[in-house]
Amino acid sequence: MEMDVHQEVSLQQALDLGLNSEEFESIKGILGRTPNFTETAVYSVMWSEHCSYKNSILWLKTLPKDGPHMLVKAGEENAGIVDIGDGLGCVFKIESHNHPSALEPYQGAATGVGGINRDIFTMGARPIAQLNSLRFGDLNLPRTKWLVKGVVKGIGDYGNAFGIPIVGGEVFFDESFNTNPLVNAFSAGLIDTKKIVSATAKGPGNPVFIVGSATGKDGIAGAAFASKDITEDSANDLPSVQVGDPFMEKLLLEATMELAETDAIVGMQDMGAAGITCSTTEMSAAGGVGMDIYLDQVPTRQENMLPYEILLSESQERMLVVVEKGKESVVTSIFEKWDLNAQQIGFVTATGRVRYFMKDTLVGDVPAESLVLGGGAPQYRREYKEPAYFEQAKCFDPSKVKVPTDLKKIGFQLLGLPNIASKRWIYEQYDSMVGTVNMSTNAPTDAAIVSVKGTRKALAMTVDCNSRYVHANPEVGTMIAVSEAARNITVSGGVPSAITNCLNFGNPHNPESYWQFVGAIKGMSAACLKFSTPVTGGNVSFYNQSVIAGKEIPVFPTPTIGMIGVLEDKSQRMTLDFKEKGDLIYLVGTYTNDLGSSEYISTLLGHKLTPAPYFNLEEEFAMQQEIRAMINEGLINAAHDVSDGGLFVTLVEMGLPRGLGFDIETDLEIRPDAFLFGEGQGRAVVTLPESKRDAFNAFRKNAQVPMILLGHVTKGKLQIDLNPFGFIEEAHDIYMNALGQKLEQ
Repeated sequence: MEMDVHQEVSLQQALDLGLNSEEFESIKGILGRTPNFTETAVYSVMWSEHCSYKNSILWLKTLPKDGPHMLVKAGEENAGIVDIGDGLGCVFKIESHNHPSALEPYQGAATGVGGINRDIFTMGARPIAQLNSLRFGDLNLPRTKWLVKGVVKGIGDYGNAFGIPIVGGEVFFDESFNTNPLVNAFSAGLIDTKKIVSATAKGPGNPVFIVGSATGKDGIAGAAFASKDITEDSANDLPSVQVGDPFMEKLLLEATMELAETDAIVGMQDMGAAGITCSTTEMSAAGGVGMDIYLDQVPTRQENMLPYEILLSESQERMLVVVEKGKESVVTSIFEKWDLNAQQIGFVTATGRVRYFMKDTLVGDVPAESLVLGGGAPQYRREYKEPAYFEQAKCFDPSKVKVPTDLKKIGFQLLGLPNIASKRWIYEQYDSMVGTVNMSTNAPTDAAIVSVKGTRKALAMTVDCNSRYVHANPEVGTMIAVSEAARNITVSGGVPSAITNCLNFGNPHNPESYWQFVGAIKGMSAACLKFSTPVTGGNVSFYNQSVIAGKEIPVFPTPTIGMIGVLEDKSQRMTLDFKEKGDLIYLVGTYTNDLGSSEYISTLLGHKLTPAPYFNLEEEFAMQQEIRAMINEGLINAAHDVSDGGLFVTLVEMGLPRGLGFDIETDLEIRPDAFLFGEGQGRAVVTLPESKRDAFNAFRKNAQVPMILLGHVTKGKLQIDLNPFGFIEEAHDIYMNALGQKLEQ
């Protein structure tokens, strides 16, 4: 059979497809000839940053991957799996859909939700919960409001229709995200550890099926599109944005779960970034085999699609399945029942090469190993250098900031800031109760708590990252992100187990952006080692910046941390709400005269360049150990971490659920604005009834971290140092409604 060589490409065409001249020469060396257009397109997407991690893999390899509960480690499958006991594993992962969401927020966000859920159920796990981490620009801009509304509706519509509860998340606003928002979607599922489905092709002669939706022209070269800057011309790239169908995905989930119960599957992989190209080459390379794929057999939405269009399409709700020869009818009958395509498009070979045919013509012939991460894909070590702003931030002198006379005014202004106020306007569009596994909806907790049916266990899950802290100091800021995730799980009664990450940064060719990336990796490694929370996988999203009037503006670096924890006994869940008038309020952890990178100093006072907040990894770890012991010994009835907005915001958030207030005293040796509004890390507030005071004091004597009595819970009055701060009802009106009012203005 003859090779279709009349498409042989020039260097210019390779450059236009996103490859560089060295990479083009490398491909020629691998193939022993000049590639044709189809093959060049295949290499362009597989060697794009989004698929090959070529600018990040050398640093990603330094992250800790081993831990006490690991079943499947980073890079081994579509998602990591941790052992939660009782023969069950938790499969979880976070991924970005930033660039599509910047251009078409509704579909961009919706398909991000669809893609991450497919990564979970492709492994044979049923998704049980979703979270998301979002970043937007200045809320005064009409474009930002349009992006927020589109993204939130896309996530809500897809997640609600798909029927998996959205149980939590985080939202952060800063003008650095004006053009390029971040949309990071997290999903977790449960699996019988004896029934894990691998993304590996095996057995020459075994048939290869494409199942699910038909293939269209939406999302062609989406992976390559995600590997470049967003410019004012990017609207021309709209075909790169995929279109999602959650009802189709629901059918695909049920068909896949049924298929996973049979013995017909050899391997299965989601068809996400780079579509058929990615799944055929990655599954082949994983099994050390090859495939012959007949593109004319692929069900398509449009007629006369070209080979490269079929190969690179990122149409949603599709998967590749390698089937045990002789069991084809098992697959076709299951998918027929669910009214979905299940079409054989080829078979496994022993060649180690993936060959693509169009009718009787060979249109591409590539060694699978040469395309994949850790195989022949390029690995670059980019140069990096500390930006000038880093030293400038260190020069900030808090003693030159006047202590405000009206602390109440500052406190209530903080409650109305977009980064602090309730995200009710957003989460009310999400269904958090579908499937009735979410325990956090009845009583508020810092991490989402999801019941594991049929056991006494629950899973705790959270997504965390303060982008401003990471910008101020990437290494410390990322340690804080891991620590806050662990803190949220700990104060909710769980034990941190493992993380997934979504690393959102600017252009890797910019040494200052790459310096932020390298610092973040170092900080993540240090904190994950301390908390014994290995990295199970995730993704890297570079090129998050705008090119406006010729000037590149990178987003705040955002290494989002998704963390899973386990509650062995769900009755040990700890909530954050004050319980009764008269309960004692204690601050646990080290507090300092720190104002760095707080909402107070940055947003209210306008000091944009300040250091990261006070942080000490050893103290943070010790504080969390103490909180865990308090919960285990039944000493406390509420716990909430101190984070954005500082202690004042923490106390208000604890009072809101039951309409209770607080009467506290500050430490006179610390400036009151730092004590109330500073965001120094490693702290949590706990409450206990008067009857537990003696037991708690005995516990305090042996504690490794400071614990001070702040005051007590009131019926609704807010009081600090004998000064009235109004009532919880006033705080409620501002905190609950500020974001919605801003969005609807």
